[in-house]
Amino acid sequence: MNKYSRYKPSGIEWIGDIPEHWDIATVGRLNNTGRGRVISAIEIGENGGDYPVYSSQTENNGVMGYLNTYDFEGKYVTWTTDGANAGTVFYREGKFNCTNVCGTIQPKNWEQIELKFLPYFLNLGTRFSVRLDINPKLMNNMMSKIPLVIPPKPEQTTIANFLDEKTAQIDKLITNKQKLIELLKEERTTIINQAVTRGIDPTVKLKPSGLSAGASAKAEVNWLGDIPAHWQMKKLKYIANLKSGESITSDNIKPENQYPVYGGNGLRGFTSDSTHNGDFVLIGRQGALCGNINYAVGKFFASEHAVVVSRFKEENLLWLGELLRIMNLNQYSISAAQPGLSVERIQNLNIPYPSLEEQQAIGQHIETETKRIDNTISKIEKEIELLQEYRTALISEVVTGKIDVRNTV
Repeated sequence: MNKYSRYKPSGIEWIGDIPEHWDIATVGRLNNTGRGRVISAIEIGENGGDYPVYSSQTENNGVMGYLNTYDFEGKYVTWTTDGANAGTVFYREGKFNCTNVCGTIQPKNWEQIELKFLPYFLNLGTRFSVRLDINPKLMNNMMSKIPLVIPPKPEQTTIANFLDEKTAQIDKLITNKQKLIELLKEERTTIINQAVTRGIDPTVKLKPSGLSAGASAKAEVNWLGDIPAHWQMKKLKYIANLKSGESITSDNIKPENQYPVYGGNGLRGFTSDSTHNGDFVLIGRQGALCGNINYAVGKFFASEHAVVVSRFKEENLLWLGELLRIMNLNQYSISAAQPGLSVERIQNLNIPYPSLEEQQAIGQHIETETKRIDNTISKIEKEIELLQEYRTALISEVVTGKIDVRNTV
């Protein structure tokens, strides 16, 4: 891409040199800033309508709901003033509302400013001005002080149109790659589910799982359906011992300690003692992580928030862990103020049981296929990261005048 013929110093380090015919001002010098108002979820619930309410969130274009009235009409730039998304800038148009954590910008002279240009520039500039503390902030007085490059308005329009087109193309590529990742994750789930419930021989003869589980177990195996005819159905307690971990306080968990501590969501930290040594499946026992499946290898400490599954024989660890995962064990939690799993109830569940040899083959199949899929996902995630970096770099180069796009639109 072309560069401008002549440049001059902007006097601002993060902007660098700018085209000679561009100017520098501040947001407040050329624009009026305002603020939204307090809008509660109750107000939205009682007065639903067609006019969006923009808040501090960035998902769904910042929309938190819709009202039957509006506070703003026309073209504006808004930004998030408080919280994790402080400094995020949007272009708005039409009739809408803003909450009190949204600032608003409109030009003092509409012949001087192209509003669609401002978000591209300000989403770079605000990161140098957000006050980072317990609650990050970018209030109106801080926004007003942010330096602003001022190309001629027709050039601002050209830049905005160019970036609209290019970022839309990049965003579409990213979206398509994200959809591909979701499809790959679905494929991984399907492969695992098929392997632990049907095996890896697509021609195998099947039978209803309830036939070998007994009448009393039919309700428990409805999720399973048919299984290979040569498989058994066994209660989990005949395959493994299930036992809750031990209590541990945060005072005993320190980064310099030797042994990992596992709870309901995997690694919690490290302690100086261990409770187990070997390869184990762990089941989350309480709260939101109830029924969660993790693996622990070597010496470790199992906390009271985990149920340790100790195999009696040489059952394949991956086969057993992934089978327990698809069983959705949190459905067996005890309803209380905080959900919790009953070890006695879990260990009496019936599960499909292939031979040890077939378990090993299933485990190897799962490992091979998930590795293939995970490697592909990692590659796509890296491509997305590079596209996002390119998007940011392109915007920065264009809005600070390092690239001349006047003849590209």
